[in-house]
Amino acid sequence: MTVVSVSMPDELLERLDGFADEHGYTGRSEVVREASRNLLSEFNDKQLEDRELMGVITVLFDYESTDVEHKMMTLRHDYESIVTSHVHNHVGNHYCMELFILEGDLDEISTFVGKIRATQDTLSIDYSVMPVDRIDSIV
Repeated sequence: MTVVSVSMPDELLERLDGFADEHGYTGRSEVVREASRNLLSEFNDKQLEDRELMGVITVLFDYESTDVEHKMMTLRHDYESIVTSHVHNHVGNHYCMELFILEGDLDEISTFVGKIRATQDTLSIDYSVMPVDRIDSIV
């Protein structure tokens, strides 16, 4: 196997090591390999291809020490063709939450999520995606 060097904050490394210990991994490399495989396979789902999708993305960040809010607004405008709704909310004393509701195809939504994930200084990013045509079977 090739050895890869990765930079990360001390707090994240401590959490990674704690997770490895708590869940019986042999070490942090095993956790990083599994997380990498999961990340790479998230939008590689053949069941989602060629279907209209909806997605919900939640982003949490500290507005006092970052420019994430500006980056979120730029992404919202850059992807206005798939952003059907957007909510900005203040949480606690100095945090903000952005909620994006999207409609589009797999490539569009995965590109948008990738841009959100690539934004530095976000504290948390959560999302879900499902086919629009699945709504009829739920109702």
